Amino acid sequence: MKQSIQLRLGQHLTMTPQLQQAIRLLQLSTLELQMEVQTVLDSNLMLERDESELETRPESEAAMESAPDQAAAPDADPANAKNDGSDAEIASSTDTIPDELPGDTSWEDTYDMGATSFSAPGGDNDRDFFETHLGSNESLHEHLHWQLDLTPFSDVDREIAEAIIDSINDDGYLDVPLEELCESLDLAPEQEIGIEEVQAVLRRIQHFDPVGVGARDPAECLLIQLLALEPDTPWRKQALQLVQEHVTLLGNRDYNQIMRRMKLSESELQQVLKLVQSLNPRPGSQITSATPQYVVPDVFVFKKKGKWQVDLNIEATPRLRINSHYASLVRRADNSEDNTYLRNHLQEARWFLKSLQSRHETLLKVARCIVERQRNFFEYGDEAMKPLVLRDIAEAVEMHESTISRVTTQKYMHTPRGIFEFKYFFSSHVGTADGGECSATAIRAIIRKLVAAEKPNKPLSDSKIAKLLADQGIKVARRTIAKYREAMGIPPSNERKRLA
Repeated sequence: MKQSIQLRLGQHLTMTPQLQQAIRLLQLSTLELQMEVQTVLDSNLMLERDESELETRPESEAAMESAPDQAAAPDADPANAKNDGSDAEIASSTDTIPDELPGDTSWEDTYDMGATSFSAPGGDNDRDFFETHLGSNESLHEHLHWQLDLTPFSDVDREIAEAIIDSINDDGYLDVPLEELCESLDLAPEQEIGIEEVQAVLRRIQHFDPVGVGARDPAECLLIQLLALEPDTPWRKQALQLVQEHVTLLGNRDYNQIMRRMKLSESELQQVLKLVQSLNPRPGSQITSATPQYVVPDVFVFKKKGKWQVDLNIEATPRLRINSHYASLVRRADNSEDNTYLRNHLQEARWFLKSLQSRHETLLKVARCIVERQRNFFEYGDEAMKPLVLRDIAEAVEMHESTISRVTTQKYMHTPRGIFEFKYFFSSHVGTADGGECSATAIRAIIRKLVAAEKPNKPLSDSKIAKLLADQGIKVARRTIAKYREAMGIPPSNERKRLA
């Protein structure tokens, strides 16, 4: 084949740097956006925080205080709702933004980004001390090793204790058999030990805080906690007998057999079970090293004059502006190095403000559309949730589904019924007998309501729940009921059985 040079014309879509920046800001959560803004503030001298506005109490905050009372009014019409409060504005320069950059360039190719540094978002001076100075969380193993250092042990017993603690899982149970634990100890030949000594060390560890840690099964864990109670604790003796002799019947919830073998009445067995249920079958779960995650709502939903309204969270919305002093230093027709540096930073600041404003407008538009579609949820709760998919919102706001997916991810809405992620309002649907649709969220709420109202000694099975839903015109298979029940953390009927 002969080699030759050919010239071809074609068209293809290319994402400009401005569009890339807008998309990246759109998918950031509120906390991530604040860190991004702080990073840009540190690297761009043209941007500064807008503190000229007087600190006034947001209208949405005042309305949220009376929202529980207002939420009960059923005459709201979100289709005609208007936002009386002013939207959060971002100050920007009055200069016109020039044409977009070519698609094959990036910010770094055109603008000098400067030395980028990171610092925590500003404005923390008025925050609570305990919010900004979090102590380090210790794990269960660290907590047990700390108690081990305070307990007198011989050198051999201390090595045994360390091996035991390292074999305890996060729930507080000892996973390794004592024989295997004994063989794994690296001791000198003259220091040979037996199972009895390992058991003696284990009994001491089982009384560390939390009590019951190091148990090998739930029965032993409950027994250790019962033995740690005061001898004169009411029903302690019967609870010990129940855990030691009838734990299998207790697991099967065979209360009639338990009452017959222990010679207890139903009221007496209820008192014994109440004491057993006050114990913790997973003592290790009390101590966790997980750091709490704080949720900052992006929008406020409140009811005013019978209409549902949506406002941006002004406190979480960055308020930026162009520094007028530095902007005035930019001179036209000056190609010096300093002037080019200032001009590049000014251009970068303008596009960042434009992308930020576009994010807020898109967020508010999508939130208002969700509230309009799910008005019944705000009026009556989960059972009134309507089926909704991303395509419905995308068509309503005339955007692509991928954009709606970015907007609804890690974005939260503060409502009179609590704080929900935007994606909470999207759910699949199930057909009804009259040809309508019922959302999966509403079905889960109905299942939760039926389980809460069931008889304790005769809980509803999945088939019975499916029949009750069918009586309401909602056709749901039994396996679907089981899937929804497991997703809500509701145990099956045989595990929900208890004394009346």
